[in-house]
Amino acid sequence: MEELNQYNYIIDNFNQIRQRVRNKAEEEYRNPGEIRIVAVSKTFSSEVVKAANDLGIFIFGENYAQELRDKLQFFADKTNRIEWHFIGHLQSNKVKYLMPHIRLIHSVDSVELADEINKRAISHNKVQNILMQVNTSGEESKSGVEPEKAQNLAKELLQFPNLNLIGLMTIGTFSDDERISRKEFSMLRNLKTELNQTLGIDKLRELSMGMSHDFEIAIEEGATIVRIGTSIFGNRNYTK
Repeated sequence: MEELNQYNYIIDNFNQIRQRVRNKAEEEYRNPGEIRIVAVSKTFSSEVVKAANDLGIFIFGENYAQELRDKLQFFADKTNRIEWHFIGHLQSNKVKYLMPHIRLIHSVDSVELADEINKRAISHNKVQNILMQVNTSGEESKSGVEPEKAQNLAKELLQFPNLNLIGLMTIGTFSDDERISRKEFSMLRNLKTELNQTLGIDKLRELSMGMSHDFEIAIEEGATIVRIGTSIFGNRNYTK
């Protein structure tokens, strides 16, 4: 218990975020239960993730495939109730590190990547839930399909037998200008509606958007998954 006490700030931070999510959802006349918080644990050690899990956090997001592979190995022989999400840019040759342990892959943005995930899913006899990543900011540094090409890619993704496309994801511009964030989040929401209508489906239900600095705006615009790292775990040390 003494070891857990040093990590109490994590669960305190998480509970504050959870309350802010609840407050914002209720302001928007939404059910708070339909919004999931992914605790983004990239660069933090497996021991920190274990402590957070022991304290009551169950959904964790990772950005780097090899780091996640190491964490999966750490937890292989431990009792835990972790739901892993992969939220970073994913190369096809790194998919093998994730399967079959990932509940949701947020960052599918090409047919080539989808094909590799589908092959791995078949080999593990599972259907892999995925989100299609859309580049709503237009920044070259960000991954994701261009919005005008999203419909064609969605059609392709829906053809893979062992992939289950359930929604869209975007990484918003890191800006203090609320108008920029709102424009990008509303673009993703409108795109989800458009795809469901034009493709004659009703399965795109998830919107993964919003991080520590803008998740409340994302909730106003329809987010069902928010990805929170710094506001839960604190500042990261990228020099490790």
